Amino acid sequence: MTRENANGELAPPACSVGPVVLSLDAEGGDHAPLEVVAGALEAAGPELQVLLVGRPQVVEPLLQEADRRYVQFVPSRTVISCLDEPAAAVRALPDSSIVVAAQTVANGLSQGLVSAGSTGAVLAASLLTIKRASGIRRPAIVTTLPGERGPVALIDSGANADCRPEHLLEFGLMGVAFARTALGIARPRVGLLNIGEEEAKGTELARAAYGLLRSSGLDFVGNVEGRDLLTGAADVVVTDGFTGNVALKLLEGSAHSLFNRIRQAANSSLRARLGGMLLRPALRGLRMSLDPEEYGGACLLGVRGVVVICHGNSSRRAIANALRFGANTVRRALLAALEEEIAKLRPSA
Repeated sequence: MTRENANGELAPPACSVGPVVLSLDAEGGDHAPLEVVAGALEAAGPELQVLLVGRPQVVEPLLQEADRRYVQFVPSRTVISCLDEPAAAVRALPDSSIVVAAQTVANGLSQGLVSAGSTGAVLAASLLTIKRASGIRRPAIVTTLPGERGPVALIDSGANADCRPEHLLEFGLMGVAFARTALGIARPRVGLLNIGEEEAKGTELARAAYGLLRSSGLDFVGNVEGRDLLTGAADVVVTDGFTGNVALKLLEGSAHSLFNRIRQAANSSLRARLGGMLLRPALRGLRMSLDPEEYGGACLLGVRGVVVICHGNSSRRAIANALRFGANTVRRALLAALEEEIAKLRPSA
């Protein structure tokens, strides 16, 4: 666990040995702090230890039964809400839970942070406090999608609405490092999200990015259409943050709507209810495989620490899975893999 020095201050953990230490924004998310703290208590243990950051009067009463060997409380004074302008709030509220959590990473007290709070605030705190990794122009969010043939990494899924072609190349490099390290794909195939398979299709940005990706040394398979996101056409799908976020939300909404309609159909008649009973185990497994809470959160790549961004309405299960996901990326040395990938494949600038 993190230790205290003679002055009672937190001392940095040894990063090369021992358990992974992650900071968790206890007051971020629609169901904070109750579900967030519950998720931390579920995931914490000898191999994963959690620094819970929040206001003492709000969070500490929820920790009375906690095993303090694995969960430690770090006080903050304020909270950044989803209504606040992210960058301005991060600068104005250095004592907020998300900024204090980011500071623990920047100061070496933890190896990463997890938050279900405002995505903009997590991005701003990461960029302003943890800082960009060496060689990275634009950090990007990578989301793991449940593809038919295995997981698919979608990057960027929301950090950068406006991009240049070289940014998309950088996303491809980071996505490959993530797929190799976190997803275990030896030679990830990279595709560019576009409106058609032909090289000349799409916007000026897409056409220029196509040329950069093709000559990058990556295993570039060309353009990938939206309908092929989950078919296994590519292991890493590259796009700008605006398009990626729209695609991600469309997939989430479609899956939710589909299962609602299946449930309605299964209850429409006696025969349907009988058939639904027979199909229930298979449908339950399918729903689990498509549930975003199974992965827990998306990873912000390109900063000097592991940052996992959770959905705002995350349950305790999602929080626990996000912490486990973050711990696994630390153990697999994702940050070192990113630096190696950038140094190996990125054209000299």
